[in-house]
Amino acid sequence: MYRDLGRGFSEWFDYVLEVAEVYDYGRYPAKGMGVWLPYGFKIREYVINIIKKFLDSTGHEEILLPLLIPENILSKESEHIRGFEDQVFWVTHGGLEPLDIKLALRPTSETALTYLESFWIKSYRQLPKKFYQIVSVFRYETRATRAMIRVREVSTFKEAHTLHEDFNDCERQVLEAVDIYSKIFDSLGIPYVISKRPEWDKFAGAIYTIAFDTLLPDGRVLQIGTVHNLGQNFTKVFEVRIQKSDGSIDYGWQTSYGISERIIASVIAVHGDRRGLVLPFHIAPTQIVIIPLITAETRDTVLKYSRKVFELLSSSGYRVYEDLRDELRPGEKFYYWEFKGVPLRVEVGVREVEGGYVTVFRRDTLERSKVGLNDLVSYVERISREYNENLSRRAWQAFKSRIIRLVDISKAKEYLNTVKGIVEMPWCGSQECGLKLTELVDGDALGTPLNEVVSGYNCVVCGSKANTFIRLAKKY
Repeated sequence: MYRDLGRGFSEWFDYVLEVAEVYDYGRYPAKGMGVWLPYGFKIREYVINIIKKFLDSTGHEEILLPLLIPENILSKESEHIRGFEDQVFWVTHGGLEPLDIKLALRPTSETALTYLESFWIKSYRQLPKKFYQIVSVFRYETRATRAMIRVREVSTFKEAHTLHEDFNDCERQVLEAVDIYSKIFDSLGIPYVISKRPEWDKFAGAIYTIAFDTLLPDGRVLQIGTVHNLGQNFTKVFEVRIQKSDGSIDYGWQTSYGISERIIASVIAVHGDRRGLVLPFHIAPTQIVIIPLITAETRDTVLKYSRKVFELLSSSGYRVYEDLRDELRPGEKFYYWEFKGVPLRVEVGVREVEGGYVTVFRRDTLERSKVGLNDLVSYVERISREYNENLSRRAWQAFKSRIIRLVDISKAKEYLNTVKGIVEMPWCGSQECGLKLTELVDGDALGTPLNEVVSGYNCVVCGSKANTFIRLAKKY
């Protein structure tokens, strides 16, 4: 994760997106909007499939809501609209005619869906109800935009919205959402901390927010997922009344939780190296590339053997590509596919043909192995598991090495400005001390660890008894 990338992280990240043909950013003449290229779009597809698998298997149902939200609907929950009013794109005209009601390009869909649930859901027998969609959302980001990380069109926004009979079931759903997100990030080898956001940095309209954060190679923290307990804040505004199991009538209880293309940015950043992408095996568009090493004399023999290897692997369900381009030398092909992060490269030359084996190169360890043709499928099956485990293990090791607990404010500031990472400091829990501490260390508050018992510490700001730790970092 924090290996020498050969250039500054920001420069490296933009370079990899362009050269590996993942995402075109900066050329489209609208700030904060990028284009998914075919190779990147396939990575995106496989990541989305993972997200859907975990949601579908836990009773979530996919829907598709309208892109446009009328102003009177978006603004109905006052705290929510205050949180988004400076980020909304508005549609004000239809052709040349002004609209009677302005329409917002959705920044998120709590208001739109809750409005509809007031018509759809009437009884506890319909609950819990768990919806999700994967769509574009739009936010007028005024800070410096970054490809995938800080954009105006979030083009891969998974938002889940759930409705429940009571507070207890709502809390259960928050825990389920945290578990789902943990499994999604674990499956991609992305390390993270889970924090309860401070009161001043929760989602607008929520009782509280839980967030997942990871570290990018420059030491800055990237928020990659959030879970919100919305309570009854939206259902009271939109009159979502539910007949409960005891016969009484009450407003429903809600949660919402989101993931964006930051998950893909994290995969690229966390696992990449100076050679380019290093993709987890199951989301690589090409999992195995075969490169024949041919001369004019050996061409027919080698290509026949190469085709046999291709058919063997592709019939076993792997995504395989046979690179037969004559205009490129083998070394150029090696570089090309290494940069794209293809997990395994199979080299086939006359020595391999004569010996009845292939030479396999692993992108994660950069190691070569000779594998007999009869053992190739079982070898790849084993390596495909080891590969992802290796990526995850080294990412977590690097991640944990950048988290430190300190009680000295000056040392915390020095750490965040030099070493960089995440600092945990004893905190009394007051907003005044929390905000003061962010100023003193020149960092941002991520929140507090979940369910951690703290004893024997005093708040580093006011000196009173600490009841938690506050996580501090430099954030994107």
